[in-house]
Amino acid sequence: MSTPPVTRKHEEIAESLTRDILVGQYRIGERLPSERDLAVRFDANRGAVREAMKKLEQLGLASIHQGGARVASVQTASLDVVGHLLALGELPDEDLVDEIMQVLTALITLAAESTVRRASDAQIAAIRERVKPLLAPAGDRSAHALARFELVGAIMEASGNLVCQMIAHRLVVQFAPRMAPLEDYVEFDAGVHQEFARRLDAALASRNVDAVRDAFETLSNFNRDVARRAFAAIRARGSANRGTLGTPGPQGQAKVAHA
Repeated sequence: MSTPPVTRKHEEIAESLTRDILVGQYRIGERLPSERDLAVRFDANRGAVREAMKKLEQLGLASIHQGGARVASVQTASLDVVGHLLALGELPDEDLVDEIMQVLTALITLAAESTVRRASDAQIAAIRERVKPLLAPAGDRSAHALARFELVGAIMEASGNLVCQMIAHRLVVQFAPRMAPLEDYVEFDAGVHQEFARRLDAALASRNVDAVRDAFETLSNFNRDVARRAFAAIRARGSANRGTLGTPGPQGQAKVAHA
């Protein structure tokens, strides 16, 4: 049995303050508690408090000035705040999940369009090899998911768009682990993925940008519907079991962030 990682004091303070800011306990522009007050609250030395405040500043959730720190707007925060927003409740916020899925689709589609336009014939052939496992009848669900992941990775790499790759990576590493509570409720339709694979393969072979865009848009709409149904199923179970698993959403600044 593995031992859980030890959280350093400044990380504990930063995590607690981050959550307080995201749920709206502190308003934009409001001064955060002093170093002395935070040291007492968390039974920590001032060095740990200062490190925590630096972390908040790096996240873009606070601006530090002489005399104290003030809360900044989530809209101008670092992309790394997405993971904190997703972790506010037992389940990730449904609206935020949908927004992330839309953005990821836009990034992948942009990369695919760039790949079709600029990739060599050898690169296109290599990507089409990645499509083949998705054309076969689905066997192991985990293997199918890995094949999809490798396909997207190959498209991203061939696109040559470094910024697109960096943003997508930062979103995925925060998003994927937080979707675990939905896994048992997510429907898998092998036929939909096979049809996507057929359409994508044909679009790659003909270097048809519009067809590539349509293939990813259709799959995205399906996946978003699947996610909505998963949330609905969890809510239904929660109602039946009288709150054994709720779906608390972020409040305060977090709600503004998805407006």
